[in-house]
Amino acid sequence: MDRRAIEALLREVKAGGVTPEAAAERLRVLPFEPLEGVLVDHHRALRNGVPEVVYGETKTADEISRIMAALVAGSGGALATRVDADKAVAVRDALPAAVYYPVARVLMVPRPAPDTPVGRGTVIVASAGTSDRPVAEEAALTLEFLGHEVDRVDDIGVAGLHRLVAHAERLRRAEVAIVAAGMEGALPSVVAGVIDRPIVAVPTSIGYGVGLGGFVAMLGMLASCSPGVTVVNIDNGFGAAAAAARINRRRDHE
Repeated sequence: MDRRAIEALLREVKAGGVTPEAAAERLRVLPFEPLEGVLVDHHRALRNGVPEVVYGETKTADEISRIMAALVAGSGGALATRVDADKAVAVRDALPAAVYYPVARVLMVPRPAPDTPVGRGTVIVASAGTSDRPVAEEAALTLEFLGHEVDRVDDIGVAGLHRLVAHAERLRRAEVAIVAAGMEGALPSVVAGVIDRPIVAVPTSIGYGVGLGGFVAMLGMLASCSPGVTVVNIDNGFGAAAAAARINRRRDHE
């Protein structure tokens, strides 16, 4: 539950559409709800703007199902990342409203659409190559779950700079850019030299042996000669989306 949801609930109470007792029941699990072996954090979006998201790679299908169900009951939506196809089938059996996105390995129960835009503008999610798309798509889906408008641009790596130039105007129209790249990780530096928007760079583990599973890309991004490039961890599309959402989020006074 985030600030908007609580304010909407309080307005309903004030208008007489919801009784104080019913509102108290809806707020009962704040700030967290104890499940077996888990404390589901319903208060996180209210505190920092990004709700709790389930990291599914090391969890069982039952654990993912129970946590997502609790999150849906609290806010109407839930997101789980790094969920393989077998787990996704089991989770969807327990939670039919969940939609599985196999490229990104993301399970989502979309949250109710906000009454007003949550972002100041579009976040563009660019990938250097097709092999980087799973990480880029994890970022894009996370942003859409959070209510931000997303524009995807795929396969514009530095091996063919004419592809990047062809999309330069789309990049410039964005409020924030997430750029995912493996190999030597050069694309965020090039994008940062073309547009004046915040750049969140995501090194991916794509590349041959000397790429060291994404370390070369990460170090290249950290050593970028284009100032102002922010770098998240290897393959961390979710973290890039959370950073971009914080940058792009509309403030109350706006």
